[in-house]
Amino acid sequence: MTEPLLRVEELSVEYLTATGPVRVLDGVSFVVGRGEVFGLAGESGSGKTTVALAILRLLKAPAAITGGRVWFDGQELTALGDPAMRGVRGRRISLVTQSALDALNPVMPVGAQLGDAISAHHRVRARDRDARVAELLAGVGIDPGRARSYPHELSGGMRQRVVIAMALAQRPPLILMDEPTTALDVIVQRELLTEIARLQAELGFSILFITHDLALMLELCTHIGVLYAGRLAEVAPAQVIGARARHPYTQGLLGCFPDPRAPSLRLAGIPGAPPDPRHPPAGCRFHPRCDRRLPACSAEPPAPRVIAPGHEASCWLP
Repeated sequence: MTEPLLRVEELSVEYLTATGPVRVLDGVSFVVGRGEVFGLAGESGSGKTTVALAILRLLKAPAAITGGRVWFDGQELTALGDPAMRGVRGRRISLVTQSALDALNPVMPVGAQLGDAISAHHRVRARDRDARVAELLAGVGIDPGRARSYPHELSGGMRQRVVIAMALAQRPPLILMDEPTTALDVIVQRELLTEIARLQAELGFSILFITHDLALMLELCTHIGVLYAGRLAEVAPAQVIGARARHPYTQGLLGCFPDPRAPSLRLAGIPGAPPDPRHPPAGCRFHPRCDRRLPACSAEPPAPRVIAPGHEASCWLP
């Protein structure tokens, strides 16, 4: 078996506050293979964005990585100094943020911003840079003539495509996509996902795709990790998650989405809310909301259990 492109091992992140550390990620481990799309799902506040920022070493104080390691293409990112890490960001790993309008400079044409992304790691002639800008815009389905447009002159879908083009500027082997379709309507969302799938198949890069929308993830991803309150509840191939999810939290997320092919549409929400990270419950962090909890669930946190090759669930249920 080939070495995965990205390996996250027992990653822990804490906020170092005046009243003591608050752990927001607790021993998170997963791998992203070469050419794969790994989805990270979970409710708001589960730690999904924190994972992406920790991988890129972009966490700001008082947040800090307090445990674990991150390996990328055989290199330990958590051991790199700041100058070496700056050479990784954008060039080897790029980030597509949730709000394209916030990610783009409002007083610069998008073509100039793409040009900056191209020139950030390589010296290029102006003519070659402009040609590459046109190529990137065309590659994400935007008329190259819109290079002179400012972000506010573009639609939400077009702005998100520009951010994706910027992420592709250095042809990185890994792109982290943090809720890239949340602010878009369903039609534009579908178009953008089709574009992402086409680009990924054509260029062969890997994706860490972060969203709270598990149904959306089942269509795009090859593997899925379900994050709850800073811990991974379940990891498996996407088809297995959709058909044979084992953790009650994963099953609850799947029950929140209606099946349009079913004779009747019934939604089953998950009662309650995620715990306060300052005071997490003992044992399994999901047990206060779980209708199948056992006595052991409140006593000790369950270790990941191998259900089948490539399928793990952290649950005391058999």
